[in-house]
Amino acid sequence: MGKFSVKLARGAVKVIGSFPLKVHYAFAGFITWILRDVMRYRNHVVMTNLARSFPEKKYDELKQISDEYYKHLGELFVEAIWFGASDYKRLYKSGLVTITNPEVFNEVFEKTPNTTVLFSHCGNWELLGGFLGYRTATGEKMAFEEKHIRVVYKELHDKFSDEFFKLNRVNALETVGTECEIESSKILRTAIKGRNEKAVYIYIADQYPYMSAYNVGEFLSQPTLAMLGSAGVANKLGHAVLYLKMKRVQRGKYEMSFIPICEDASKMTPEEITRKYYDILEAEIRETPHNWLWTHKRWK
Repeated sequence: MGKFSVKLARGAVKVIGSFPLKVHYAFAGFITWILRDVMRYRNHVVMTNLARSFPEKKYDELKQISDEYYKHLGELFVEAIWFGASDYKRLYKSGLVTITNPEVFNEVFEKTPNTTVLFSHCGNWELLGGFLGYRTATGEKMAFEEKHIRVVYKELHDKFSDEFFKLNRVNALETVGTECEIESSKILRTAIKGRNEKAVYIYIADQYPYMSAYNVGEFLSQPTLAMLGSAGVANKLGHAVLYLKMKRVQRGKYEMSFIPICEDASKMTPEEITRKYYDILEAEIRETPHNWLWTHKRWK
């Protein structure tokens, strides 16, 4: 029954998602209204997170960020549905995502054994699977292929949601499918086993810790706990580490850019790598504050 339900839901997504992205955006405002004004989905969490993160801002400023965030959330939802029915050709033609500096990644990938990419809940993280279908500002192709991609994720408690979103994220990956996704508890063993095989390990690293926690210090004006897992694997195996920034420029337009953290993680401690990641993330959030996942209970 579970697998049948997932297939049924995926079939519905493919049908609905086949409509042009502009059609989906026509419904984004309605979804925003439902989430923000009808369901009042985590309104208190959003305002509490914003107030503690930006103590220098007045209520009106925080409310404006909140409203912009819920608008972004509605658009994020319809983009994920549209993405679930897309392939590389459709992604490229849409211009939804542009990679601004592919040369930064290509240089690192070509001269280092393995690469760790640290992502966040900025922009639309559900679009990660479309890397090879996105435009590059310089026209230069990305150096890696589908077989090199390893997306690290935390298994959801709800089996239906876990399987559905896993399939939706990797939909555009035409040859490797869900094999590119690695559950976080298996990452160290997988990375050690494949240490001599060139790969790109992609982590979303800004969640509240679900494993052993490290006090990273102050992040967005608050004492913050973080996980060292991604940095620890990179450190142990000497990966190059890059931060992947995803800026929402306007409706239907995201820009991805790579920011180097280190060329050889064995020369930094996991704590130093994690601190640098959070410094870059905070700068990104302060640049476009509505672009982060404020409904997440990041500080508990």
